[in-house]
Amino acid sequence: MPQNRKVGIKDVARRAEVANSTVSHVLNGTASISAEVRARVLEAAKELGYLADRKAKATISAFGTVLLAVTDDALPENETNLFSWTILNALSRDCERRGVKLVPHSETGNLSAANVISAAEKARADGIIIINDDRGDFLAGISASGLPAVLVNGEDQEMRIDSVSPGNRFAAQLATNWLISRGHRKILHLTWDGRTTIRRRQDGFWDAFRAHNLPLEDAPVLHVGGYEPRYGEEAVRLWLQQNGGLGGVTALFCAADNLAIGAMRALAAEGHAIPEDVSVIGFDGVALGDLVNPPLTTVKVPLEQMGPAALSLLEQRIVANDSERVAYRLELGCGVVERESVSTLS
Repeated sequence: MPQNRKVGIKDVARRAEVANSTVSHVLNGTASISAEVRARVLEAAKELGYLADRKAKATISAFGTVLLAVTDDALPENETNLFSWTILNALSRDCERRGVKLVPHSETGNLSAANVISAAEKARADGIIIINDDRGDFLAGISASGLPAVLVNGEDQEMRIDSVSPGNRFAAQLATNWLISRGHRKILHLTWDGRTTIRRRQDGFWDAFRAHNLPLEDAPVLHVGGYEPRYGEEAVRLWLQQNGGLGGVTALFCAADNLAIGAMRALAAEGHAIPEDVSVIGFDGVALGDLVNPPLTTVKVPLEQMGPAALSLLEQRIVANDSERVAYRLELGCGVVERESVSTLS
């Protein structure tokens, strides 16, 4: 092929040994094409550089099938699982919009790298999207397979695969700064012994105190049994009993909206008015926050954007087709949603 000549559909069709119209249908999603033919056309387009050129114009998807690897507790839609469910729902919608087949693979408990890789190969998946599971040994196994993969709502601390997560540490610092700017100086942080993403929220909480030269003794952390509301309720009730009341705390910063909802139940049951006696702020921005009384101030996580962002990262890696490409870590910005559960101190 002469240099400087633009590659066109005819060149792709010739390389893939299909009709020009077949290439057009594959690239534009205008007809049902078999997986084998679609893969052959995309491979030819990639080899000739036509795929990257079209992708620069955002006109096609570079893949046809993606394996979704997730533990089964993240799949059901219920009041304690709105975080994961919202991510999955947005991912599913974006796959449908792009004409990408999403093949779910779930396991009880931790995911197995061997099982995920086997499922991806069986589905002839172009890549893998992993939800939540960021254990080091698991990610090492996925990385060693050579299959393009993106982790959603987790951190690969060794930066072996691409990942998308909220900017947890910065968002927690933002929320704590916001409370401090409203006069709060002793703030209790409710959290649980979760994954790295949850620990980042505790880091950000303390970052804000350090930035304001406030003593960390006034930033106590209360570790509870999990993220469900009952754990927040039990822990706050015990805190109130042990401290003979609020113990000087004027605000609670909870690492999840579920914990905040449970904390509010305990505070109300013990006769503490919100926000008159104590302020409460959550983290996640799930739908239930505006249904409690008073409506919950929270840190809004862009849940609807995480799945589409992961698909875009996966697509970039597939198009680049470069084994030396370094892992990308994408953190999405969060913001405070002001409702009625936080007061300003004079």
